[in-house]
Amino acid sequence: MEGGGGTVRLKLDENLSRYLKQALSSLQHDVTTAADQELLSQPDTAIAAAANGEGRMLLTLDLEFADLRKYPPGSHPGIILFRPRSFGPLAVNRFVEEFVRDTDLELLAGCVVVVDPTRVRVRHPSLETDSGEREEVP
Repeated sequence: MEGGGGTVRLKLDENLSRYLKQALSSLQHDVTTAADQELLSQPDTAIAAAANGEGRMLLTLDLEFADLRKYPPGSHPGIILFRPRSFGPLAVNRFVEEFVRDTDLELLAGCVVVVDPTRVRVRHPSLETDSGEREEVP
């Protein structure tokens, strides 16, 4: 999943540092945060609804967004769940920024993606002839 795609509209969940906004914007993405819209401490459904309404892919650390029953692929612009080794703010920022820099996010539109240090799991919107699941190992 080499980087190099176009601008993607992103929303950072409240559990990601607001400092990521500038870093990801410098990679030519259109980035907003939950804090920008006063969505702090709001239920996940409100965050998801805001991202959907704006056509923004959601970047998060929140495991609830990986629940395919609540957020099935194709029902949203995309969800990327990050599972770094360390949850220290600087380590998380590096992990997220590296993934976004090295990945063509346009290819993940509508998908639920789980990114951990050893692999990237992508759940694509279902097609009638496809199970929808792919796994890529960096």
